[in-house]
Amino acid sequence: MKSLITLLLLLPLTATFAQSNAEDKKAARQAAIKNMVEGQNYVFQAQQALPLGGRTRQLTTDYDLKVTKESITSYLPYFGRAYTAPIDPTKGGIQFTSKDFDYNLTPNKKDGWTAVIKPKDNRDVQQMTLNISSEGYTNLQVTSINRQPISFSGIIVAPKPPKKK
Repeated sequence: MKSLITLLLLLPLTATFAQSNAEDKKAARQAAIKNMVEGQNYVFQAQQALPLGGRTRQLTTDYDLKVTKESITSYLPYFGRAYTAPIDPTKGGIQFTSKDFDYNLTPNKKDGWTAVIKPKDNRDVQQMTLNISSEGYTNLQVTSINRQPISFSGIIVAPKPPKKK
């Protein structure tokens, strides 16, 4: 009987401890996202593609957009209407590396940030807009000259460290 009473007394304490531990993890994750976004060093991992006028597609392959202060590297698929065909058939998606771009980061009113990227050395992509929540959930909208707009949803993660040789 004493063990049952002890268990009933300790149960609220363990629930409170577990809740505060979860809140600490959430706060640490939000701080890490803030540092990555404001430091302009993160990777957007696309999980869904939402083409204009098409159906949502779940992405199973690792498609991403790597953002650093020095470059933007896009490896994303494209679904939708293209107004001109690419010269190289292997370049069917949104694949490029830009070292000359404008990057504008503005905080949102409630939560998160909006990052607008305008590559200057890419002839097709006009603008990429990332709407990033403080928890890392992100929506990316890509506007092109030769294609219909497309959106992606996914998450922000830390870039992998370079491999040592």
